[in-house]
Amino acid sequence: MSESRWKVIGASGFVGSSIVARLNAEGISVDPIEAPRLATRALDVDSIIDEADQLEGIIDSLAEAFAGAQVVVNAAGLAAPNMQDLPPLVGATALLPAVIAIAAQRTGVRRVIHLSSAAVQGPRLVLDDSEETNPFSAYSFSKALGEEALLDLQDYFLEEHPDCAPELCILRATSVQGRGRRTTELFAKIASSPFASVAGAGTGKSPVSSVHALAEFVVMLGTFPGELPTIVLQPWEGATVASASLDAGRRKPLHLPEWLCRAAVKAGYTVSELMNDKFSGSVRKVEVMWFGQGIDDSWARENGLLPTPRVREVLRNAHTALGKKKDRRFDKN
Repeated sequence: MSESRWKVIGASGFVGSSIVARLNAEGISVDPIEAPRLATRALDVDSIIDEADQLEGIIDSLAEAFAGAQVVVNAAGLAAPNMQDLPPLVGATALLPAVIAIAAQRTGVRRVIHLSSAAVQGPRLVLDDSEETNPFSAYSFSKALGEEALLDLQDYFLEEHPDCAPELCILRATSVQGRGRRTTELFAKIASSPFASVAGAGTGKSPVSSVHALAEFVVMLGTFPGELPTIVLQPWEGATVASASLDAGRRKPLHLPEWLCRAAVKAGYTVSELMNDKFSGSVRKVEVMWFGQGIDDSWARENGLLPTPRVREVLRNAHTALGKKKDRRFDKN
């Protein structure tokens, strides 16, 4: 599929623009497609798929845009981990992917790569490519609902349209960082402050990743000659919670007792639950910053699909962009 024609939905966004740039750099033909804005009050997968089926006008428009494409990438959505308003979240991250899949099937697209989020698995010890999800916020719930809709649609396509069923691949991106992203700037500010801290030794794997590596991985998936798994996890870029804090802040973080960090996280979730999970996303960010999260990226490693790690570069550039000097006590390595 190395010479395939690609279509990227949400090409003007943070991730989509990086994917387009990577495709252009590799000389692969690509067309950007503007994502339709959808909202829905549906909160279960059957209702999502039924509603998607009824959006004939949007399906026809997308199908026409997909004409001639071999690979379609859905990089659209709302990157809003703290957002509580479900209709636009579910519309962008669950209903839209279902509509895209239906349009791709009708057009004869062979491969659809959907950008999801590892957040769907919540605070589990090790992220993986299983269908198990444990959403903890409105955002992660909507992402998990989108995955479920695609899994159900894939089963339907294979049963009812085996000869023209697109290959659907759900790519769970980890904590993607890059220039211009607010979460990256905020992390650099915290890491550059006296509040920079990690739990214990700080050796846990950090799921922070670079948008450049994500874009490279998407191209690897799209051009992969074999059959893709239904769900694949973005590969780890080698950062630990301590090294990520060090790169983003250019100062050594405090090493807090693990018991104290766990107690603080538990208290944070308790308060958030009392306030309708309003702060669950923020508490989760602190938890990951302190403890990190295991990453089982065995499929990518077994198949040699490991993009160039650039998260260290991204985090250091984020610190530089703040205009702050590094801590004098920092021992450059």
